[in-house]
Amino acid sequence: MDKTVRSAEEAVADIPDGATILCGGFGLCGNPENLIRALRAKGVRDLHIISNNCGIDDKGLGILLAAGQVRKMTSSYVGENKTFERLYLSGELEVDLVPQGTLAERIRAGGAGIPAFYTPTGYGTVVAQGKEVREFDGRMYVLERGITADFALVKAHRGDTHGNLVYRYTANNFNQAMATAAKVVIAEVEELVPAGELDPNFVHTPGIYVDRILQGSAYEKPIEFRTVRED
Repeated sequence: MDKTVRSAEEAVADIPDGATILCGGFGLCGNPENLIRALRAKGVRDLHIISNNCGIDDKGLGILLAAGQVRKMTSSYVGENKTFERLYLSGELEVDLVPQGTLAERIRAGGAGIPAFYTPTGYGTVVAQGKEVREFDGRMYVLERGITADFALVKAHRGDTHGNLVYRYTANNFNQAMATAAKVVIAEVEELVPAGELDPNFVHTPGIYVDRILQGSAYEKPIEFRTVRED
């Protein structure tokens, strides 16, 4: 089954206002840049975005935040985005901060059909407020819910027309788990090949999870925070 679409705009055309979206990436690594830009151009609003972070002010998911298209962020790290800070402190942005490992496991669990799990992370802190806690073998654990979404936007290095995906090094990050945890999964790839050209032994996300795939272009791959040696 050929799952290719002609453009990022076509791929996101049915994402409505108020959608919950899983978005791959860690910092500015492994971001679905074309899909994010297409969402910005579409002007869809009131989004709940679940992603490790929200990019920086003018890159990655930061462009959606700056355009006022995001209602809520579920993230683990937000330290490089001044727009995020301003919107949160002014009450214009709802924020759910989740420990990074817990966020990764909540997404993995959601994709695996596991509704909830216990973790010791966050016990005794504000993270545990309002959540069920339980003791196992003398240690206290917090009940965390699995995460699923309406859409997942993921980025892979290579993919084929059937939607099989191969990620490259750390650009895998949250993408692989997110590709299992949404009703509609949209993937952009740097290299799109015919079905059968990818070695099955190296496929990270089988095409059964992917609904649409497109060949990306004009990748910036920006550096989030550049540090150079002083002379």
